[in-house]
Amino acid sequence: MSVESSNPAAQGPDLDKPEQPGLEMAQFGAGCFWGVELAFQRVEGVVKTEVGYSQGHVPDPTYKLVCNGDTNHAEVVRIHYDPTVCPYTNLLSLFWSRHDPTSLNRQGGDVGTQYRSGIYYYSEEQERLARESMENKQKETNNKKIVTEILPAKKFYRAEEYHQQYLEKGGGRGLKQSASKGCNDPIRCYG
Repeated sequence: MSVESSNPAAQGPDLDKPEQPGLEMAQFGAGCFWGVELAFQRVEGVVKTEVGYSQGHVPDPTYKLVCNGDTNHAEVVRIHYDPTVCPYTNLLSLFWSRHDPTSLNRQGGDVGTQYRSGIYYYSEEQERLARESMENKQKETNNKKIVTEILPAKKFYRAEEYHQQYLEKGGGRGLKQSASKGCNDPIRCYG
C-alpha cells in the first residue's frame, strides 16, 4: 500500500485504555513532541506520558515516514492523568503556553504538517473545554487567527523508543533535564 492511500484502521478512534482505573487520557500536538512531553511530565497528576503519531491515514507509521509529510500524522503527546489532581483545564493551559497556536504547520524552526497544533479529545466534555479554552486564547492573540485543530483522538501509534522521555534521558547531547513534578527549569529542546 502506498503511503498516500487511506486506511480505516489508522483513521479509527484511539481505543486504548488509561494506565490505571480512575485515570483519563488526553492527546495534544504542539510542535516537536520532546519538549511538550517534558512539560507535561512535570505536572502533578500526570501519571504517564508517551509520544507518538496520530491523525494520519497510514497504519504503523515510522518517524521517517511522518517526517516525509506523506502520512498526515501529527507528532503528539498522549497523557494519562488523574482528573482529581489535575483537571483537564490545567492540561489545556499548559498546552496553550507551550507553543504558538497561530503558526500553521510549524513551531520555530520545525516545519511540516507533523508539527501542527491540535487538541485531540476523548470525550464530549474534553471537546467542550477545548473549544472554550480556544475561544479564550483567541482573545489574547492580537487578531492573529488560531489554527489549532480540535478533533476526536484517533488511533495512537507510539513513537520509537528513543523518542520516549527523550529530553529527560538527555537527548542527543546527553544533557538530562528534570521531569520532577513541579520543576520549572527552562526546557531546552535539542536533537
